[in-house]
Formats: sequence, structure tokens, C-alpha cells
Amino acid sequence: MKTRLALLILVIMFVLSACSKEEYDNFIFVKGGTFVNTKSNLYDKGVTIADFYISKYEVTQKEWMEVMDLNPSEFKGEDLPVEMVTWYDCVDYCNLRSIKEGLEPYYNIDKKHKDPKNKNENDTINWTVTINESAKGYRLPTEAEWEYAAGGGQLSKSYQYSGSDKVEDVAWFWKNSGDKALTGEWFWATIEGNNNTTKAIGGKKPNELGIYDMSGNVREWCFDWYGDVLDSDSGYVRVWRGGGWLGDERACDTTYRGNFEAYSMGFDHGLRVCINE
Repeated sequence: MKTRLALLILVIMFVLSACSKEEYDNFIFVKGGTFVNTKSNLYDKGVTIADFYISKYEVTQKEWMEVMDLNPSEFKGEDLPVEMVTWYDCVDYCNLRSIKEGLEPYYNIDKKHKDPKNKNENDTINWTVTINESAKGYRLPTEAEWEYAAGGGQLSKSYQYSGSDKVEDVAWFWKNSGDKALTGEWFWATIEGNNNTTKAIGGKKPNELGIYDMSGNVREWCFDWYGDVLDSDSGYVRVWRGGGWLGDERACDTTYRGNFEAYSMGFDHGLRVCINE
């Protein structure tokens, strides 16, 4: 009898816990923990990720337009991922979207004072951006969070790409994002002549958590400075992850680390957003 009662209590606690979690449209709840993906840069390093939510898809042009009232993208389409956005554009978008939806902004953005941690002398924007850790507004993922989610979190099957060991299953990249499948070596003239572009979100298989396009389509800005994956509080450039329609298979690997100047933009460069649990 005591055993049955104990089991009943555990079931009730589990149900209540599940019901207490907030739900956000087109967001995936990512259960935290240590890295299960054996291919991860952080596997077996004792790194623990806290619970969080991450957008199921890359931010679309429609979502961007609803907040920013403009569409900077090279390739136009409501269901295409937004691109041609700087890192600064993205943190600004996160705060403005938070305000629009009645959420506390995650970022403190000081546009008048230069960031002393920014070592890039060519960065003429150079806002000082700090965080409100307790806020539940929209934000960019940290690099560690991005790799954890892309690698399948606690459900990881240790795939090379986000959801498969076959890049074509999950990624739009230079060989498959145009009029016909390309082979051989990467050449811009070949890609341009093949009319390669971004693709509508969710067109490939999701990963183990149900997240789409974390390999390929557009590169995704992360919050971090590029340096040590866990300890970089200053730098010259910011991190991007995930590869894109213009890049090769190597960049689609969930362990690949890319970087770009925070003030720069590209037609293969977008974002997805997170919310604290």
C-alpha cells in the first residue's frame, strides 16, 4: 500500500511539474544537463546547461517585419529566414520583440557608450550590451546552449549534423540549395549560376528535440565573443553556428565554430532566439 501511494505521489508531482512549464508558440523546451552527444566539443567536460526554450525554427522575415517594420533580406519571402542582419540588429530585435509581447527585455543596450570589452577598432557601432539574467525576454543562445540543442540535448544520438549523420537529410548548403544538385569543388560562380538561395523554414528533417535547420539554411548568431567556448568575456568578433546555404558540409557540423564581426552582415546570416525557463 505504501509503495502504491509513493508511486501515485511521484506521478502527480511529475504531472504538476509538466503542467507548470510555460508554453510558447513554436518554441521547444530543452531539458538541461550535461552533454550526451559524444561528438560535442563539451562532451565529458563536466559542463551543465540549465533548462531553456529555443525557437523551433530560424526567425523568419515575417517575424522580423512584425517587430522591426523593415526587411533587410536579400532573398524575399515571409517563410524564409531573415538574413542581412548584424549581431547588433539581433539583440535589438530581441528587446523590441520582448517589449511588444509584454516581456521584460533580456538585454540592457547602451547605444551611447562604447563597450570596453570590444577590442575591434573597426566596430563603429560598438554598443555596450549587458544582460538581465532573471528576465524572460527573448535572447540569443549562448554558444554552449546552441551546441547542446543542436546536438539533441538529453535525447542526443550523437549525430554529426543536427538530426542525422547525412547532411542532405537536415541541411540546406551549397550543394543542394539551388536549381540542381552540385558536385565537385566550391566555386562562387557555380553557386551564383545555380540560383542558390535560402529555403523556407522546416523543409528538412528536425533533430532529436524537434528543432529544424540547426544545420544549414542560414548561419545563426550566438551571444558570445569568439574565443574559449565557455570563457570569453571580450573579443574582436562574435560567434555564429550552424552553417548555411552558401557554405559547405563542414560548417553544418554541430561542432563547427564560426565567427564574424558584430557589425557585419551577410545574405547567409540570420538567427534563432531563446527564452529562459
